[in-house]
Amino acid sequence: MDSLCIDACYSSLNKKDEELCGDRVLITSSAGGTLLVLSDGLGSGVKANILSTLTSKIISTMINRGATIEDTVDTIAHTLPVCKERGIAYSTFMILQIEKDGRGYLAEYDNPPCMLIRGGVHVPFAYKEKTIGGKLVRESRFTAQRGDYFVIVSDGVTQAGMGETLSFGWGEKEVADFLCAPCSQKLSAPRVIGSVLEVARELYLGRPGDDTTVSIAHILPEQQVCLFSGPPRHPADDARLVREYMETGGMHIVSGGTSSEILARELGRKLEVSIDYADSDIPPTAAIAGIDLVTEGVMTLKRAIEIIETYTRFPAAAETTAALDRPDGAAKLAKILIERCTHLKLFIGKSVNPAHQNPDFPTELRVKSRLMDDLGNAMARLGRAVDKKYY
Repeated sequence: MDSLCIDACYSSLNKKDEELCGDRVLITSSAGGTLLVLSDGLGSGVKANILSTLTSKIISTMINRGATIEDTVDTIAHTLPVCKERGIAYSTFMILQIEKDGRGYLAEYDNPPCMLIRGGVHVPFAYKEKTIGGKLVRESRFTAQRGDYFVIVSDGVTQAGMGETLSFGWGEKEVADFLCAPCSQKLSAPRVIGSVLEVARELYLGRPGDDTTVSIAHILPEQQVCLFSGPPRHPADDARLVREYMETGGMHIVSGGTSSEILARELGRKLEVSIDYADSDIPPTAAIAGIDLVTEGVMTLKRAIEIIETYTRFPAAAETTAALDRPDGAAKLAKILIERCTHLKLFIGKSVNPAHQNPDFPTELRVKSRLMDDLGNAMARLGRAVDKKYY
């Protein structure tokens, strides 16, 4: 199996009147794969936050260093402080590990089960149970597939509305059934998370009775995107660049007025430029038959990189999703690259646009190829495969 592209993120609702969340999620990615750990601390507020933070940090550190689940759970049992009221050291946990080759491992302790949504259908895991340090832990090994959604929630989700809008809360089966719709629509992980938390908030009547967390690891369907920007250093290479660009499979995007003119000319197609400004700071898009997106160059690329970098830091924030849904060219470019792209091929022309060398321009705008390099680096930080070809 080719290397999988794993998009993982989470978001939480704090329990009413609490400033700190008692749930903690740690996501670590490496060249080998992604490790996601969720912990739900006893109670709520500061104490629960400390318990869950300590638990998730210990698990994440030990698993990443190759420790066994037995050693990890034993360490947790001997490390966590004991609750004075109940006389127990208590924090639930969930461990989800997915390798780039598809091999997966799941371990659950006293947490709602992980939900796998595959092809719009809930697929239960096959578990084996073992007792470790007096704790009953469920384990499962599996093989991930492109398009899979692995959804992990705290009990604040499954118990949402308990005693208020629903007698027994939302329920594990009902949450899994709900997930099938947004996942079958192939929505991004942040959008699926947002839809779940929106329902949970409504069931709680806007005042969550418990910390409520949703975390998703989405195996992105393979999608290559080809982005051409900047005319070649030598005009004689125009035809070769366009031929190699068009012969490369996947979605096709071109950024820059001169680049768009070269592409339209070499393809013998009409370049239709829009005069509608969706954002006064971002030039309007254009259209070429057979090309998925045609945008202006420097300003659009710069703004798209900013959106991608914000997504890297706050992927599940509502403001981040809203920025992707704006109608301007930068948002459209960033949305394709974030939500659909697993492999990015950059076709970078090295010809220098005299306008970008104007000393009155900010330094970062002087050379478009630098922006293309920045874009490639931003996408690589998202875990996307990036290939650059210069002309």
